[in-house]
Amino acid sequence: MTSDTVALLGWSLPAIESLQKMERPYVVVSFPDFEPYAREHNVPFAAWNFNDWNEQSNALQLKELLDPFQVGVAVPLFEETVEWAGALNSLYRDDPRLLNRGYLFRNKALMKRKALLAGFRVGLFEEVHTKEQVHQFMSRLNEANLQLPGEDDAWVHLKPFSAAGTVGHKLLKSHGAIDDRVIHKDLPCLVESHLPGQEFSVEAFIHGGKVRFMNITEYVKLGHSNFVPAGSALEGKRARIREATERLVRTFGIEHGMIHPEWFLTDDDTLSFGEVACRIPGGHIFELMERAYGFDPIQGLVLCSDPSTSEEEIQAFFPNPSTEIKTYAGSVMVYPKPGKVTGLQIPAELKEDPFFESHTLVPPSEHKVPEGREGFGNHYGTVFFRGDDPQRMHELLVHYQDADFFA
Repeated sequence: MTSDTVALLGWSLPAIESLQKMERPYVVVSFPDFEPYAREHNVPFAAWNFNDWNEQSNALQLKELLDPFQVGVAVPLFEETVEWAGALNSLYRDDPRLLNRGYLFRNKALMKRKALLAGFRVGLFEEVHTKEQVHQFMSRLNEANLQLPGEDDAWVHLKPFSAAGTVGHKLLKSHGAIDDRVIHKDLPCLVESHLPGQEFSVEAFIHGGKVRFMNITEYVKLGHSNFVPAGSALEGKRARIREATERLVRTFGIEHGMIHPEWFLTDDDTLSFGEVACRIPGGHIFELMERAYGFDPIQGLVLCSDPSTSEEEIQAFFPNPSTEIKTYAGSVMVYPKPGKVTGLQIPAELKEDPFFESHTLVPPSEHKVPEGREGFGNHYGTVFFRGDDPQRMHELLVHYQDADFFA
């Protein structure tokens, strides 16, 4: 490996700590608001506004800003920095396709179109600009499903083109829901049909165009609870999932870094592509991977993002998930129920459970949680579990994702 400095695009204390433990030179690129903290704690820092991209604020200017740090690799930490990393790496490697790929990962419609052309099974999707076009899309789905009068409408998912995770995601189950919930600021956006099957994600670390380590995350309840590695049913499909993920890597022409695709698997083994990101996943997945596998995924991301990392370094870093894993790690993100919140109440049986590891819940100030929040709202903390039985893990997550932790 060379001694090129790594540019971490986005502010993340865990990522900073991981690079410090690697003793790898780094510089954090983030909004100017973080600069005072960085100076106080001797964190190499370059101030940059990722929201501006124009003649005075583009990848060439950012590269000039980073040249004194001897940067050779850019690693995106958040969705909003993906195209910036693609632009920088295209300059560092003299490969303009890296910039185009960064744009592709940031536009869900382009992403799905690329996957469709490669032969992946995807849902029906369209780009819409008006509420009436959302109605028309639902009506066409109803017609395709041979809907009879009085039957429920086909479900439609409305998503922003470039937001991360579930931000801005609305599930519309009827024409009435379109009228009630779709607002002007949602548009233009992507609409797509509902995909059947169990949803799960894959975290694939790629170096030299090859998948070097692949984790399967089991979603117990999307946006609320998950665990790694997946239980026996999904892990039993590892070979099929890996083949699809490797095909996705080839389709998108990914040589270095990681991808975080989401898939749907039905009982008859039909595998559908949902979407894919190329940055650190949400839902505490990296934290769970470190607890389960014993390696630092951020360090793994940095190693795989650097073309100069040797084969020996890659082989020495990643464990073999099929033979070396005996621990499962899970988490529940806690959302308060609508109504008045006055304090924190931790169930006594939680702390007594041998799978319970820790939590980040703190007593909140008294306030009211509103009804009808978009998405899931903001979670108030996370409960972490670890144990050796995936079935027990699943049961615990189902139980505590519906528990009321706030009086």
